[in-house]
Amino acid sequence: MGAALGEPLVIALLAKWLTVSYILCGLFAWWRRPDSRFGPLMVAAGFANFISTLSWTTSDVTFTLGQAFDLLPPVLFMHVFLAFPSGHLRDRFERVLVASAYGAAIVLQVTRMTFGFFGPHNLLEITANEDAALLTLRVSLLTMSAFCLAAVGVLVLRRRRRGTLRRSRVLVVDAFALGLVMIACLYVFAAFDWPAVREIRWATFATLSLAPLVFLAALLKARLARSAVGDLVLELRSEPAPDDLRDSLARALGDPSLQLAYWLPDYECYADRLGQLVELEDLDGRATTLIDRGGEHVAALIHDPALEDEPELLDSVRAAAGIALENGRLHAELRARLEELRGSRARIVEAAQNERQLLERNLHDGAQQRLIALSLNLSLLRGRIDGDPEIKAAIDQARREIAASLNELREIARGIHPAVVSGHGLAVALEQLAARAPVRAELRVEIDGRLPEPLEVAAYYVVSESLANVAKHAQATTARIDVLKEHDELVLEIVDDGIGGADSERGSGLRGLADRVEALNGRLRVWTPRGGGTRVKAEIPCA
Repeated sequence: MGAALGEPLVIALLAKWLTVSYILCGLFAWWRRPDSRFGPLMVAAGFANFISTLSWTTSDVTFTLGQAFDLLPPVLFMHVFLAFPSGHLRDRFERVLVASAYGAAIVLQVTRMTFGFFGPHNLLEITANEDAALLTLRVSLLTMSAFCLAAVGVLVLRRRRRGTLRRSRVLVVDAFALGLVMIACLYVFAAFDWPAVREIRWATFATLSLAPLVFLAALLKARLARSAVGDLVLELRSEPAPDDLRDSLARALGDPSLQLAYWLPDYECYADRLGQLVELEDLDGRATTLIDRGGEHVAALIHDPALEDEPELLDSVRAAAGIALENGRLHAELRARLEELRGSRARIVEAAQNERQLLERNLHDGAQQRLIALSLNLSLLRGRIDGDPEIKAAIDQARREIAASLNELREIARGIHPAVVSGHGLAVALEQLAARAPVRAELRVEIDGRLPEPLEVAAYYVVSESLANVAKHAQATTARIDVLKEHDELVLEIVDDGIGGADSERGSGLRGLADRVEALNGRLRVWTPRGGGTRVKAEIPCA
């Protein structure tokens, strides 16, 4: 990296070691992963650094060649660091950044050489202009420093995603970022001729030499990681639960971010252990490895893309985990069926509720209105009749029957669907229930504002049916009703002082209430010891 910065023996030795370390580590990586471009890229960086040292020779041709490529090694190092681990740059920004750095390194250095200031061996000298040469030097160094800092920014963004990176890969990224920071510092100090340039240059060479060693250590660790597959086989013999299975696979692969998706053949999709759909195509920045048994899908590993460079490890884990993943797939399929059943039950309850609401509206707008009109007509007819008390008495009796029918019809309509809930809210509806209760009812309602109508209707029916059971079976004198909102849950509790012994499975309507509450992901519990009264408690999520 430039005769202009001085060439003490220690720098020469570090430069040679830098060349050798990148070439040897690159060849090892190339041998280990022949399909990856990363190994050849490391070898190219080592050779580029060697070519730049030709500027220390006294031959005109080799000196000119080495000096022309003096700024190229830092760009190749940057390319290597950004292309880790696949050898490919990830996006358009990185490709533009590296291509611009290559162009700037060649153009600026060649331009600088045309102004002389390199001694008698510079074949590209056109005119001797020391001021122009020094200005071009400063611009070149600061430009390359800016490229290096931009690359550091890219690596820092990757580093911030540590939760999705394997630990060994994080160390490599750290070493690469440190190397680029040292290059940037060296060029800034050299551009302004600040003190300690030589010491910083030593540290830069040492840091750049450290990066391939860290990468080599990561490769060796990955090779040793395959021995963990034996431990994985022992762990899988105990048929671990889905959560423990994921942890075991994550340890074997060295990837704490590992996720599992199970293939559900009946649904033709992948799902997590809770039965939730997983779209493998929408996993940004993640890689997937499919696991099949007997020609059929079983599961998919969702992991750090760096593991794709370790196909032997992935294949070993995939082979060892096949049976255990089949058990996990059955568990996920069961959870998916439960989710489907829960959704189906909720849809049935909702459809029934809509039908009840429609029937209640038809009764209110149809039969009730006609009965009211008939009662009014009978009242008008009675006023037109003179004498004949028997006819008037018959009309009065008919009106009383109509009034009784209206009351019964209103009760039926209220039982079909509590219109007061839709119109005025749960609190008002419960106050009416408590007022009409056949026993003395103490009501406490502590909720703020309205709740979703399905939840309010379910709560109303829990209280209504419980009070009806108190009247029919409990032989109670008092009942206490508490309706509270606690921790995003609506909690209802109905307690009576009756004889207890209610049957939650047959009769009493409690089974139907449990179905209604569970359809909303809630829970209904009943305590009914004989002689100790009955306590009904429902807990329904408000979200």
